[in-house]
Amino acid sequence: MQKTVVINVVGLTKRLIGEHTPHIQSFLEKGKAALIRPVLPAVTCSAQSTYLTGKYPAEHGIVGNGWYFKDECEVKFWRQSNKLVQSEKLWEKLKKTDADFTCANMFWWYNMYATTDYNVTPRPNYLADGRKIPDIYSHPAELRDTLQQELGTFPLFQFWGPKTTIKSSQWIADATIRTDLLHDPTLTLVYLPHLDYNLQRYGLDFNVISKDLKEIDKVVQQLIDHYQKQEANIVLLSEYGITNVDNPVHLNRILRKEGLINIRVERGLELLDPGASKAFAVADHQIAHIYLNDLSLKEQVKALLQKVDGVESVWTDDELKNANLQHNRCGDLVVLADERSWFTYYFWLDDAKAPDYARMVDIHKKPGYDPVEMMTHPDDRWVMAKVIGKLIKKKLGFRTVMDIIPLEASLIKGSHGRIPTDISDYPILITNNGSSVKEEILQPTEVFRILEQQIIGTAAYENPL
Repeated sequence: MQKTVVINVVGLTKRLIGEHTPHIQSFLEKGKAALIRPVLPAVTCSAQSTYLTGKYPAEHGIVGNGWYFKDECEVKFWRQSNKLVQSEKLWEKLKKTDADFTCANMFWWYNMYATTDYNVTPRPNYLADGRKIPDIYSHPAELRDTLQQELGTFPLFQFWGPKTTIKSSQWIADATIRTDLLHDPTLTLVYLPHLDYNLQRYGLDFNVISKDLKEIDKVVQQLIDHYQKQEANIVLLSEYGITNVDNPVHLNRILRKEGLINIRVERGLELLDPGASKAFAVADHQIAHIYLNDLSLKEQVKALLQKVDGVESVWTDDELKNANLQHNRCGDLVVLADERSWFTYYFWLDDAKAPDYARMVDIHKKPGYDPVEMMTHPDDRWVMAKVIGKLIKKKLGFRTVMDIIPLEASLIKGSHGRIPTDISDYPILITNNGSSVKEEILQPTEVFRILEQQIIGTAAYENPL
């Protein structure tokens, strides 16, 4: 089998490759590329699971970055167990062919308890006094200590939140190279999230994102240089393209005004109660799953949401089947935004009654995706002083919360999840071994085939006997 590395450059598209990414541009010119028609929903967990199984969400079950766990009556995002993916993974198939095959997963999602040989993923320590301490989870366990002793603690707060920087992607790249030198896996999967941040904050504003493009280009080149010395097949890959938006849509507020959502009030603040609601939305970028505890309301809710400004379509039944989304984890309806819109999880009507987690970076408590976690309010010139004051309190042992996230969804200027109108915004695959790339536009499930061919060779793939 041929040593292969798959470098997942989040958000990379043909539109973004050019003067600000000279190394990626050079790799493109010397190699072979294809665009990828994104899977629906075009979000991290669904895309990665589709690439790694060759199946659609209807089969592998990852219908978004999160969904409603019906048996628990809770919305949960960013779970980590690989057992949630219900189809055979690429490395599992290859291990059956060659017992010497090994795989390292460096930060791709559903990383924990996977059957990979080596894996690393973010896993903070949540202390009893309320503090969150940056850390990682690894297999084997000692890899965690080796990497953090040599590279420093994983920069969790630069990985997500208002303080995101290139440092997190750089740390992942450094950890990948160190893991490769230690264990020499046959296949390495690398996740570089850096472009995700400012593309969502500012959209396709090259006056801002040119710096981000230059930064990720250098990290990619570092990995290319390393793996070229290993004579490896190198694949640059992305999951989706981010496009400009200017219309946040609050589906849960609309459902609430129709009396379909149930709210609990605790300490004067409101909480969504999914198990007691007739209908509620789980927002995930430009797609939202609508779950019904009363199925007789399906047509009523569909008609209601079809009239909402910013909604392009509402799918049920056969439409979900045609979109390869028909799975018991999927919503009873799925709502697709138009190209200028995206969906918030907001369910409160009065900001004074918003739950405490709304103003915090808290990806596990929010019943939907919240890109505003990457922002502080631009008009708050004292925000850094507030952060410093809160950090001092924490270090002194006082309980305090980092309630610095604004409730201003209009701050977000880029999103993803739907299939972009312009193919220049499709995700892309680029490889230095183009023998397996025959189409100009790939279906997302075909990425699995290409990765398999990169590893076992085109001849072996086409003539398995």
